Amino acid sequence: MTSPGKDRSAARLTPNQVRGFWAAWAGWTLDGMDSFLYALVLVPALRELLPKAGIGANQAGLGFYGSLLFAVFLVGWGFAFLWGPVADRFGRVRTLVLTILCYSLFTFLGSVAASVWQLAVFRFLAGAGIGGEWTLGGVFVAEEWPESRRAQGAAYMHTGYYFGTFLAALVNYWIGARYGWRAVFAVGGMPALLVAFIRYGVREPQRWRQRVGAVGRASERPWTARAAFLSLFSREYRRRTAVNAALLLVSMVGLWAGSVYVPSAVTYLAGRDGYGPASAARLASYATMLLSAGTIAGCLLVPPLARRLGRRLALGVYFALMGAAILLAFGYAFYLPRHALPWFIAGLYFLGVGGANFGVYTLWLPEQYRSECRASAFAFATSFGRFIAAGVTFLVGAEVARLHTIGIPIAYTAVAFGLGILLLPLAVETAGKELPV
Repeated sequence: MTSPGKDRSAARLTPNQVRGFWAAWAGWTLDGMDSFLYALVLVPALRELLPKAGIGANQAGLGFYGSLLFAVFLVGWGFAFLWGPVADRFGRVRTLVLTILCYSLFTFLGSVAASVWQLAVFRFLAGAGIGGEWTLGGVFVAEEWPESRRAQGAAYMHTGYYFGTFLAALVNYWIGARYGWRAVFAVGGMPALLVAFIRYGVREPQRWRQRVGAVGRASERPWTARAAFLSLFSREYRRRTAVNAALLLVSMVGLWAGSVYVPSAVTYLAGRDGYGPASAARLASYATMLLSAGTIAGCLLVPPLARRLGRRLALGVYFALMGAAILLAFGYAFYLPRHALPWFIAGLYFLGVGGANFGVYTLWLPEQYRSECRASAFAFATSFGRFIAAGVTFLVGAEVARLHTIGIPIAYTAVAFGLGILLLPLAVETAGKELPV
């Protein structure tokens, strides 16, 4: 505890807060590694698996089936909303362990996929696990960290995903380029080792234990997962639930139809400039690291921006930057007759900074709901839109196949961020308010 005369930002963290934070951060880091591993090995994996299904591994085929598998992955991530009610009923830490085991197992199984359809099934199930980790890590930090440092904790926790993309790039550089895409997926199964660390000495947040117990006593019945989920659509919460889900949809369209195509775009531009497959894979890794560096920097800007501008306007700044970066990178630099590759890569840093818009949600969503339904709300908002984003991603892939180009179809997705800015006045502003009990 700090005395009234001291800076509140100096509030000391307890061992459980520190250990729980690192568990959440590491889980989100390895989530990021898993997500981007697939983006980095998409081309070599499909080049091997598509011919086995009698499908041509040309640019049109790679674009279409790559988008199809991304869509399947997003649908799996969409089903991660089921983890939220489980966490509200049985605890954040217990459920976190299950999500990590889920995505670790099915990422590893991707290394033995014998067909493109088996790989699709494994990515679907891995997506279900990955989607739950963000919810549980973000809610744990929000509920366990002291109020004076909660915004910092949310921003720091969210940087983990993008440190994970650094790890993915390093794995692809040292392992993928040498031993192939199957070895990359095998390494992607390593997060299961984190479970032992999480289970040793990390307790459930006291807020959750006290609040759920109080609700159960007041209602003379245990608080159930069903009650937690249905409360999102009560008169109190249904409007903010709908708005939050719509805003997350905007962010997902930009992430999955934009930045996740970066490795494929860099690989294509490198091949056009005469680079061999191994060199193109390394350039894709460098580009991913630059994108991640920009996003980490953007995450660290979230607390001061959210404090000075408010949550809504801070998200609007990130939306505007992300939309502009997608237009300039994919709609302009990608088609330059000369020096397209260096200009495209240079624009990735700003695309990364804009991608930090997800860090705003890690801070903002927990502030809008009480403890007994907080994980359900976070999980629903961050998962539901993925069903629609999966359809958008599939349509983008179909346009890539029809137009035989990546740039223009991705550039169209910048429109989503303009629509997101128009939605912001409908959202709830929580700046200056403490986390609801």
